[in-house]
Amino acid sequence: MNLTTSIIAASPAIALGVTGFVVVALGLFLKNASRYVFLAVSLLGLIISAGLAVNIWDQNLTGFSKMILADNFALVFYLLFIVSAILSMLLAMGSHEQQYMLFPEYFSVTLFATVGMGLMAASSNLLIIFLGLETLSISLYVLAAMKRTNEASLESAFKYFLLGAFSSSFLLYGIALVYGASGGFDLSNIAQVLSAGATGGEHKLLLIGGLLIVIGLGFKVALFPFHMWAPDVYQGAPTPITAFMSTGSKAAGFAAMLRILFTVTDGAAQDWNGILSVLAVSAMFVGNISALRQQNIKRMLAYSSIAHAGYILVGIVAWNETGAAGVIFYLLAYTFMNIGAFGALSFLSSEKRDIVARSDIQGLASSRPITAFLIATFMFALAGLPPTAGFMGKFYLFSAAVKAGHVWLVILGVINSMISLYYYLGIVISMYMRSSDKTETYARPNIAIAISLALAVTASLGLGLFPSFLMNTFEKVVSVIL
Repeated sequence: MNLTTSIIAASPAIALGVTGFVVVALGLFLKNASRYVFLAVSLLGLIISAGLAVNIWDQNLTGFSKMILADNFALVFYLLFIVSAILSMLLAMGSHEQQYMLFPEYFSVTLFATVGMGLMAASSNLLIIFLGLETLSISLYVLAAMKRTNEASLESAFKYFLLGAFSSSFLLYGIALVYGASGGFDLSNIAQVLSAGATGGEHKLLLIGGLLIVIGLGFKVALFPFHMWAPDVYQGAPTPITAFMSTGSKAAGFAAMLRILFTVTDGAAQDWNGILSVLAVSAMFVGNISALRQQNIKRMLAYSSIAHAGYILVGIVAWNETGAAGVIFYLLAYTFMNIGAFGALSFLSSEKRDIVARSDIQGLASSRPITAFLIATFMFALAGLPPTAGFMGKFYLFSAAVKAGHVWLVILGVINSMISLYYYLGIVISMYMRSSDKTETYARPNIAIAISLALAVTASLGLGLFPSFLMNTFEKVVSVIL
């Protein structure tokens, strides 16, 4: 019975892993099969995994000696990761990507990366969280180097690998220190040690270990000052893969951070509020100011992702139900609007040319008015303008911070949002108010990418117009970790 319960609790991850191996097997036996066959199998596995997650909603199952959790907090992140994987897989069907994407390997590795994300969100054991992080990281190293004939892609993957290995050592050493102070890896046991009153030496060991864990996860979410990899990797990696790692990876890192920080400590300690506040402000300013003069759109979005990590961290600093729920809402909104922004570039990129620079989309409104409208919508959403999901996401995060008494943090967040308007609206101005001196040859519309963009823009506007239901759901979801 215990084994059955464990399997059911881990069923969303098991379905993703099995699908990944099925895709690998199909690739061995169907060497000449269309890439759409592998896409269909992968999407079917993702949908089955989502169905399994929905099926065990509200059951709060645990498995494998309570190392795997299937509470609503984990399940909602499973669904978020699946959405990110589906949208990014659809983007990979573009004419530019078909030249170098290694099918079916791309689909299987993406599925394995999604398994890693799920383990990070669905465990209260530090070792399982670490294994999930490594599964995700190794998969992303491979994905970043998919464009094997491109030196920039290989260079970015190598940088990502080196810095990723370095950050993993921080995380592992932090886990070792926490284990030394608490005598266990389970978050609830660590919380009991803290609540019982750790001695001076144990308290310092736990604080240093926790800080090292935050550093390791900070790398994964591209949080300043652990963001050095993001601009080069975002620019060098294939666009669909950049879209996937910029959303799913960030959500996984914050899911683990929420689980660890909210389970182990109540957040009342000034140590954590001070550290996280400094990280949030630094990320917002460094990300936004660095993005101001970027001419490469992918690089600009990389720097902006650092700023968005700062915004999200504001919800954690607030340390209340609205803040934690706002983090989930913002991560969901960010998934749609960021994948949409990258997806529009894939939609325009042809076999001969990858559209990545501002100059590539000058005057786009005259030749591709619908695509220009979509890009403008995603830029407005990322900037946090109403009535988009980005606006509501920031509203919830900042409201939680005000409620917790961090008004100064909200003021700095609003100032940074105003700074970001310069480079986000600069893209819109390039499309609508600039004319191009050259004739761009864009790709023919691709139905798979069009579906991904349609879903992204619908959600980016829908979450902004009708946010209440999801926000109420997320407030109930986070109750299991508060």
